[in-house]
Parts: sequence; C-alpha cells; structure tokens
Amino acid sequence: MTRREAYLTLNLLPGIGPVRVRRLLEAFGSPEAALRARSDALRRVEGVGLELAQRLADWENLVDLSRELRRIDEVGARVVTQEEEAYPATLREVFDPPLVLYVWGELQSRDDRGIALVGSRRATHYGLQCARKLSFQLAQSGLTILSGLALGVDAAAHEGALAAQGRTIGVLGSGLGKFWPPENRVLAEKMADGRGAVVTEFPVDYNPDKQSFPLRNRIVAGWSQGVVCVEAPARSGALITVNQATDYGRPVYAVPGPIDRPSSQGCNTLIQNGARLVTSAADILDDLSWLIPPDGKKAGAEAPHKPNLALTGDEKTVFDTLGGDERQFDDLVAVCGLPAGEVAVALMKLEMKKCIRQLPGRYFTRLTD
Repeated sequence: MTRREAYLTLNLLPGIGPVRVRRLLEAFGSPEAALRARSDALRRVEGVGLELAQRLADWENLVDLSRELRRIDEVGARVVTQEEEAYPATLREVFDPPLVLYVWGELQSRDDRGIALVGSRRATHYGLQCARKLSFQLAQSGLTILSGLALGVDAAAHEGALAAQGRTIGVLGSGLGKFWPPENRVLAEKMADGRGAVVTEFPVDYNPDKQSFPLRNRIVAGWSQGVVCVEAPARSGALITVNQATDYGRPVYAVPGPIDRPSSQGCNTLIQNGARLVTSAADILDDLSWLIPPDGKKAGAEAPHKPNLALTGDEKTVFDTLGGDERQFDDLVAVCGLPAGEVAVALMKLEMKKCIRQLPGRYFTRLTD
C-alpha cells in the first residue's frame, strides 16, 4: 500500500476526520503504520475509543479501496494528500485540513493566492452582477477565485473568473460521481478544462447531505486569503463560510445592499459587525496588495488601458453608441435601438471587460478609445 492509498483509506472510513488522523500520525508515524496497528494500541490514542479502534483495525473488511481507485480513474480525477506539494499550502495550515483532495482539473501554486466569493443561492440580479464583476476584476489581477459551485452567487463568481480568462476553483459538497448541483456541470467542465479545478474531500460516489456542505465551506474558507460575502440573507450558508474564515484568521469583506431587502440583511449585518465594506475590487486589492503577482493588473485602477474588444453584437452596438461622450442610460436605449434589458446586460458585460465605466446618475463613459 502506498502512502497516498493509506490516506485515501483513512478518508474512506467514517468517523475518523483530520484531527484524529493527526493524532494517529503522532502516535504511529505514518498512515500505513496506523492501519497496521492493533486495536489495543489504537485505543490508547486520544480521541480513539473502542468502536473507532475496531473500525480501524478491521478496515480491510470495511473499505473497498480497489473500487475507489477505479472510480477515481473513471471520473478523470486524481488524489492529492496533505503531504504532497500540489496540496494548497494555505489549506494545509488550518487545524482541520482535509486528509485528501479529489482533484478534477489542475492545481497550481498560484492558487494559494485565492479569494473566496460566497453568497446566496437565490441571488438577486444585483447580487449576480456584483459577483461577476468582482470576480472578473480579481481574477484579472492574478488572483484565483474560490467558491462552492452552488447556484446563484457561487456560479456567478466562477463565471466572472472564466470571463476574465483567470483561474477559479470550485469546491463540491458531494463526490465527483454524484455531482451537485447538476445544473452547474457544464460550468464545472469549463473550469476543469485548463482554467482551474473542481475539488472535493468526499469519496467519488458520496451523496451530498446536510453535513457535507458546512464541511465544504470550511475548505473554501481555509484555502482562501480572504472571504467576500456578496449577497446573503440573515440565514445563509454563506455566513457559515464567513464564520469559518474568522476562525481561521482570514479577513472578511462584504458588499452592502439595500437596507429594505432581506437578501442583503446578512451582508449589511456583517459590515455593522466589522467586515470590510466592498464597493469595488480595488477595496480588496488595496487591502491584500501583497497577493497581486508582479505582472498582475490592479482592478479598479483609474489609468486608461486597452480594453478587451472581443465584443458581441449588442456589446459593440452599445460601445459604439457611447462614442467619446458620457451618456445616460435612457439616452443610450433611445439612440441604440435595443430593448432596455439588453442594453443593461451589454453595459454590465462591457464594464466587466473594463471597456466602460459607470458614473453617478446611471451615466456611462468609455475608459479608452
């Protein structure tokens, strides 16, 4: 048995967990030795009672390791243990890191410069727009976007990073063979195809449950250098990630929202309690400037630059209509001849591509010609 297979076996046994495994390693020196130990020796380890000791001693009858290895190959993943260089350094430093990570895609050392964006699954248009814009700018600056691949804010954050041709990591609350939510499968494929990875600590055919999502959230929080809550009601799973980030000593940021909307109550309360208020990516980058790689572009900077002019038909129409002047939204709609909804979408995409800037009063202007 290889060391990786030993870690994988311990991960497949229920009730073990990273804290107990750390104590087993302290007692026996290696995961292989822990699996070879007798029940009476295992019971002397702190936190390992009779039932768990018997389970460890009888692992060969409880774990189908060969099947799990076959399933890992079938889903196109690989396993990375805490001891391997590919394992995220920031995640390894927390007190309860996953024993293993199932990785679909590729991990890079630069992914330690990760920022987590989290929020409600039932996000409003405002929340989705903020998530895409912030993640686009942060990814464009060279940071990796981390999130939970859920519907709503999570998906928008991953999409924004992909639009910026940056890197993004999605952390699942299920096994790769029981992908959840299925609606984001295509998004996950794009992430795993050269722009990041989808990871999980759960066995390939593990079904998601109420316990798996908080465990997923701790990975997002522990991996990150900071957590941004984009939009969340008073009761939200995103706030679990925020609390875990606080436990790990990570800075917490929050996007303010309308005071009369329940969808923004969680973020507004976080700001009241000391979270850093975010109105643009620059607020985060100013605070974490040491994360930006030497060749990174600081999002939110005022200096003109050449925009990404790979524009769609509607985007080009709106961009050309702007010309060199400042134009108000209603004026743009009247002149360019597109429906107001399509103009709003095109403006959002142009802003994400750093082609235009919104001014007070819903005025817009080009950043450069």
